[in-house]
Amino acid sequence: MRNTDSLVSGNADRLTSASRSVGDAVADATYKKVMWRLMPFLMLCYVVSFIDRSNVGFAKLKFMSDLGFTDAIYGIGAGIFYVGYVLLEVPSNLYLHKVGVRKTLLRIMVLWGLFSAAMAFMSTPSHFYIMRFLLGAAEAGLFPGMLLYLTYWVPLSRRARFTALFTASIPIAGMIGGPLSGWLIHVFDGVAGMKGWQWLFLVEGLPACFIGVAAYFYLQDSPAKSSWLSAEQKALIQRDFDAEAKAKSGKTHHSFKAAMREPKLYWLAGMGVAVLVGTGGIFFWLPSIIKKSGIDNVFEIGLLSVIPFFIALVTQYLNARHSDKTGERRWHVAIPALIAAAGWITLPAVQDSVALSVLMLTLVTAGTLSLTGPFWTLPSTFLSGTAAAGGLALLSTLAGIGSVFSPMLVGWLSTTTGSLMIGQYYFGGWMLFGAVTLLIGVKPEALAKSAA
Repeated sequence: MRNTDSLVSGNADRLTSASRSVGDAVADATYKKVMWRLMPFLMLCYVVSFIDRSNVGFAKLKFMSDLGFTDAIYGIGAGIFYVGYVLLEVPSNLYLHKVGVRKTLLRIMVLWGLFSAAMAFMSTPSHFYIMRFLLGAAEAGLFPGMLLYLTYWVPLSRRARFTALFTASIPIAGMIGGPLSGWLIHVFDGVAGMKGWQWLFLVEGLPACFIGVAAYFYLQDSPAKSSWLSAEQKALIQRDFDAEAKAKSGKTHHSFKAAMREPKLYWLAGMGVAVLVGTGGIFFWLPSIIKKSGIDNVFEIGLLSVIPFFIALVTQYLNARHSDKTGERRWHVAIPALIAAAGWITLPAVQDSVALSVLMLTLVTAGTLSLTGPFWTLPSTFLSGTAAAGGLALLSTLAGIGSVFSPMLVGWLSTTTGSLMIGQYYFGGWMLFGAVTLLIGVKPEALAKSAA
């Protein structure tokens, strides 16, 4: 009798295990379908966005002398982008939560494409400042909006890889934008009586308008409204979200007001500032750093800039995948931040060597971008609903405040001292500060309780 019971129990266990395996395979196939439907398009949007906000780093190599600008003027223009960005980021994300992604992306992308292209016709510092401000205002809400949009489709347990795929747009933008910008400046200079940097803004800016229109027709606001998921797949996604909501019941904030009272959000802001300051430092100053190492040809600078971003693309994916596999977030953020800090701090010592400068820029870029997937997943462990919409935007806004002043400060220091050395120490200090605030303020037990 006992043997019969054991046999029945063993068969039941095997059936349960087989059923679970089948269920996992169906879930994997469903989220793979979601990934292939959404992520290429969302990544295209953000690649174009990042190229348009940061192509000024390449354009400056030529328009500085053409327009008589200094590094201080450039720094103000680079930083003032974040003034408009910060002012409208929270309202834009709350609006997305209310009306959906289709209308939001249409507004954001058409406006930013027009403002980016209009940069081609600037001739004074005031023109530069106004267009950068308007570009930031237009782009406000895109990044936190896309993170929020993913929370409608992908449960937290799978989200770091999706987030990392989305933020992989940043190194991809660097890989594409560098050579493309260098080529446009080099080849189109003098065409139709315009400078190469003017063609850069036109050619790289206007496609955003068409992509924004495409987004309105291509995307759906939620799984329930999608026409390409089966009823069973929609039900599976809803069950996953229901199970997640039940597990997090009473442990997450649902209102924006509650999110604003959450201390962990402000501790995360320290790392958020470091991420945006460091990313801005890479895109706004990497071409200048390579040029100072001894490369004068703009197209060659663009080609060399591919190396750091290609390595970052690989490490970003591997770090996020390992973070999802282990369920650990904090050290998957802190360790890359410390690597980036080491790269920034070492750069001044090797600034006359092309190879060593590119090597240190690779450490900086890989470290900074590798932490983005796990980092931007952290707020969802204690925020949901309207709180997630407002909280993600608030975190991005607080981080953006630091980005307003950093380019201005580094530009002023470069003009005053004739060197980027102090600015590079400044960027390294921020990455170190971000890692420390994260480790001190966001304890692993707090995350475990939120995710439980």
